[in-house]
Amino acid sequence: MPLPTARVSDKGAARWAHGHPWIYRSDVLDAPDEPGLAAVHDRRGKFLGTALCSPRSEIRLRLMERTTRWVDADWWREQIAAAAARRDGIDATAWRVVHGEGDGIPSLVVDRYDRWLVVQLLSAGLETHRGLILDALREVFSPEGILLRNDVGVRRHEGLPEVTELAAGSVPETIEVREGGVRYLAAPWTGQKTGAFLDQRANRLLAAQLTRPGGTALDCFTYHGSFALHLATRAARVIALDVSADALARGRENGALNGRDNIEWVEADVFELLRQYDRERRRFDIIVVDPPAFAKSKSALPQAIRGYKEVNLRAMRLLAAGGVLLSASCSFHLRRADFHAMLEEAARDSGRRLVLTHLLGQGPDHPEVVTIPETGYLKGAALRAF
Repeated sequence: MPLPTARVSDKGAARWAHGHPWIYRSDVLDAPDEPGLAAVHDRRGKFLGTALCSPRSEIRLRLMERTTRWVDADWWREQIAAAAARRDGIDATAWRVVHGEGDGIPSLVVDRYDRWLVVQLLSAGLETHRGLILDALREVFSPEGILLRNDVGVRRHEGLPEVTELAAGSVPETIEVREGGVRYLAAPWTGQKTGAFLDQRANRLLAAQLTRPGGTALDCFTYHGSFALHLATRAARVIALDVSADALARGRENGALNGRDNIEWVEADVFELLRQYDRERRRFDIIVVDPPAFAKSKSALPQAIRGYKEVNLRAMRLLAAGGVLLSASCSFHLRRADFHAMLEEAARDSGRRLVLTHLLGQGPDHPEVVTIPETGYLKGAALRAF
């Protein structure tokens, strides 16, 4: 049967022409009342493509296919297999298989943890294709289990429930994964995101390379210790800080898993402890500052920038001569230019001379499309002090 149709304004059509796959409610002239696929036309009747339609969302239409090809089981299998092929060569057993719009499959996230998959369906239109998506994932990967981590707030805006449910096979509470020479436990049912922070993998490997053999390291906001574990492969001593006792308990498990007894797990408020270390004139050869998102909304950005500046300023003062600060932000609303301006201000106020050595971003399994800013949120830098 033919697809229901939608008509969009010239402004909406221009978004697709300029490389962004979303058309907002205000630019939709006519669209189906039920979620699913729709054939989209401009106001003059020209076919523009096939889109996922979400009637209750501000993002009403999400581009799926520019041609008249049917979005069927073969389409899903081919698109997912192509996304997986683009990840060849990753030195890990956990990575992102599908990064939504970054892979041309809007509102779909698929993360692989060894022999298991964790999936997020983030729009009402996509939810109508759940069966086809799960079939394609089983065919392409033959996983031992598939978990749906649909417990994210964005689903509320789509009129969808926030639930975590087993979709196929079985998925354990924890999964041991490898990242380079480091192993850690991911928690697919209860952990942050889909069980671990996979987007920082490349930066963690870089942090190990930048660590001075036999030196001292400080990992701020360590969570489960992912950076600390890599730092500990070369540093003589690592201090891993976090305010969460539960997170540190998992960090200790990960340290034991790797046979690391050179990590000190410290429960503390990072801001307060950095001030104390500054008073004590402590020095470190490498410091990682990777906090949770301080700016969860645009209105929170000014306060967030103050927080980012404060923690980076304190870290800069604690660097030994020749020491490295690896700083990152996962706040989408903090754009790269603002992040770099914040580092510049912090460096100026710290009184230290800092040289930029690396610009950081997401790993290649989290592709950032330059015409879709929403696909990129992670930014960072490595700075060396003199």
